[in-house]
Amino acid sequence: MNKILIVDDEKRVRLAFSENLKLDGFSTLEASNGEEALEVFRKERPDTVLLDYKMPGMNGIDILRELKKIDPDVPVIIITAYGDIPGAVEAVKLGAYDFLSKPPDFGRLSLALKRAVEKYELERKLKDLHNAVDTSLEWMLGKSQAMRLVIKQLTQVSQSDFSLIIQGETGTGKSFMARAIHNLGKRANGPFVTVDMGSIPETLAESELFGYEKGAFTGADKNKRGFFVSAAGGTLLIDELQNMSPYMQGKLLRAVEEKRMYPLGSSEPVLIDTRIISATNTDIKQAVREHKFREDLFYRLSEFIITVPPLRERVEDILFLARKFFSEAVEELNKNVRGIDDDAAGLLKNYAWPGNVRELKNVIRRAVLISDGDMVRPEHIEFSIKGDLLENKSCPEEFPLCLADLEKMAIQRALTVTKGNKAKAALLLKIDYTTLRRKIKQYSILL
Repeated sequence: MNKILIVDDEKRVRLAFSENLKLDGFSTLEASNGEEALEVFRKERPDTVLLDYKMPGMNGIDILRELKKIDPDVPVIIITAYGDIPGAVEAVKLGAYDFLSKPPDFGRLSLALKRAVEKYELERKLKDLHNAVDTSLEWMLGKSQAMRLVIKQLTQVSQSDFSLIIQGETGTGKSFMARAIHNLGKRANGPFVTVDMGSIPETLAESELFGYEKGAFTGADKNKRGFFVSAAGGTLLIDELQNMSPYMQGKLLRAVEEKRMYPLGSSEPVLIDTRIISATNTDIKQAVREHKFREDLFYRLSEFIITVPPLRERVEDILFLARKFFSEAVEELNKNVRGIDDDAAGLLKNYAWPGNVRELKNVIRRAVLISDGDMVRPEHIEFSIKGDLLENKSCPEEFPLCLADLEKMAIQRALTVTKGNKAKAALLLKIDYTTLRRKIKQYSILL
């Protein structure tokens, strides 16, 4: 039963309102002046306030201001004599839900109260939902001030259909954030499709994005849907945006501007109904300044930009996330480990985490796995952190350079030359893409 607070200095008026509202299923509270009204409101938290405009002491405007300080969302309906209507209009500008003249039509009053209550309940549910979403995202991403700003930006942009770019180092959670934006938005019921521009050879990028018609080229024995068509009605995440060739940048620009595309071999356009989210591990604005990325395409894709700070710049998140990953690993591995001791925690906080959150998660999982006691200790952490630098050293001490070292150096050089484009690096090294990815993981090469 919804509670209505009636504020009027005349007892007979309060009684009339109360009796009529009870007949319509409301529960009522009463106050004869502003001070009493604020006291009752703080204690009972009614769903709506019915407030007389002109009273001795605090008037309706004064009471309204104080009520909004306590609860900015509570609907307040002003009851006013005909001559006070300009003041009632002012009250609406200050946040009152509505105003009714004396004596009110109780049918209209009841309807206004029901609508006000419905609006208030909806706003409370939305606020609770947003708070739950924010809490969930903090649990996944971190509670530092920097990540709270990212989460705020994420929830704000999710309610729009803006194209956006998420930029941050490898391992900071860009793909997770893109999916969260999709799931929170109005396209949540549509598909979420990811295309990794670093894994597609340049010669295949156009056909993969836009699809092709049967007979478009040798080997095209049937029609193929591209990623844009697969993501229709939903979201397309273009990952590793910085690896897109100038030619494909031009093709994408035209598609985004015209909101239509042409599959290879087709003269019939296909309309695009897809939200585009792009992710990159480089400063895309710097790439524009260096003429490595088209400025016009940048402005089309960057209606909103979220920059994810690396883990080393938000030290307060390291232990928070470490304990989260610890709990998950204990459950996953069914280990009887109680926690991370202080010395191990100190090691975690003092490490630079070049692989960011992804690396932290892997380190904690390995530490839980090899822990032979009730706590994760420094030796378990040191094994994992030093392992990124030492564990892949496969050469004996008496022979300091061997094939494994040369292979690792070659891969690093190829990735440097291709600016992190794994597909191009694989072509340079004359190995297949899957092998390259396995080698990158084997040698813990950071991109």
